[in-house]
Amino acid sequence: MNSVDAAGLGIGDDYPPRIMGVLNVSEESPYDPSVFDDPGEAARYVDEELIGEGADIVDIGLESANKRFDVLSADEELERLHVALDTIESVSGDAIFSIETRYAEVADEALSQGFDMVNDICGFADPEMPRVCEEHDVAVAKMASPPNLERPGAVEETDWAVRKSPDWAETADYVDQVYEALKQNGLTDKTIVDPAFGGWSEAQTLEDDRETFRRLREFRALGRPMLVSINRKNFLGEIADRETEERLPVSLAATSMAVERGAHVIRTHDVAETRDAALIGKAFTERASVTADGLTISQLDVHSTREFRTQLRERGIDPAIAGDWQPHLLEIDGLAPDASDRLTTVALEHGAGIRRVTDGKWLLVGSTGTISDVATDLTAKNGRLSDFGRELSRVLR
Repeated sequence: MNSVDAAGLGIGDDYPPRIMGVLNVSEESPYDPSVFDDPGEAARYVDEELIGEGADIVDIGLESANKRFDVLSADEELERLHVALDTIESVSGDAIFSIETRYAEVADEALSQGFDMVNDICGFADPEMPRVCEEHDVAVAKMASPPNLERPGAVEETDWAVRKSPDWAETADYVDQVYEALKQNGLTDKTIVDPAFGGWSEAQTLEDDRETFRRLREFRALGRPMLVSINRKNFLGEIADRETEERLPVSLAATSMAVERGAHVIRTHDVAETRDAALIGKAFTERASVTADGLTISQLDVHSTREFRTQLRERGIDPAIAGDWQPHLLEIDGLAPDASDRLTTVALEHGAGIRRVTDGKWLLVGSTGTISDVATDLTAKNGRLSDFGRELSRVLR
């Protein structure tokens, strides 16, 4: 997983979950508490309700992305930009400022005058957006979208038979389409991917959002940090039968789950509460690990074939060694050369895959049964690897 440096703010597996608070200078925005047209009032809101409550990033929208409203042109967005710029000049707190826009022209102007990153809700539908972000050397959140500046998030409206292939289009489900949409038009070195939760089109269903959430880990295979915007969304509210103003509890539950499943940035209007929920999710991210006699065995968090192969690629290992095994990866750190030779011999005897990641660190790959056989064989042997075998069995329980 590649981490991203957003104006000095680290985003990725090695960093705490980042909270993106929202400010709108769009009179159309449906969430009134975050809408301002006076820079002074907006700055106070940012200092007190966003940064003061724990926001690392402040995302400023110039227009509502709600599909009920007409799309503003780049020139119309630029006419509103001064309010956002005056606001960030008046903010006293410390945060990264993100401009939400679909236009490279607007992004270029905002970045030139004080913004730190871009939130592109149209997924590089403007082909100049990646170039602008690379020239300014900034992080950019890319939301899954068709190549259409007027249809943010409407992934299923892409002509996949042309963009990908007729055979692929015939068999791909909604999550496959979201994944492919994020790949379209490429990724910069500082791209943060956004799977596009919410009712972006008439065809997108609540079940589409729920299935995307269930399979959230799969997007880690893109090798980029992930942003999710799930605050008070309909697909959560329907489960608990709650209207928007009553959906904070379900949003917080989903936030913890999203972080545990691989999300790195949570976009929200409820900053303080979301921050706490995200920290809980980070603290309990599944990664079983035991240490004995200087050896550490860690069971990597793998819940899908796509994620399984991503974990291998991240360690420079050809996924082909996994064959048809069910995802089961163990990282072993601290092996001496002679011990690694013995472990390799036993692993291969039982049909497990084993590869060196770095000096002293190895990756053991196989089904539960295969790894159990390796652990049993090692336990039966004398010497240091006997203890290793017992610890390996513990991790598998």
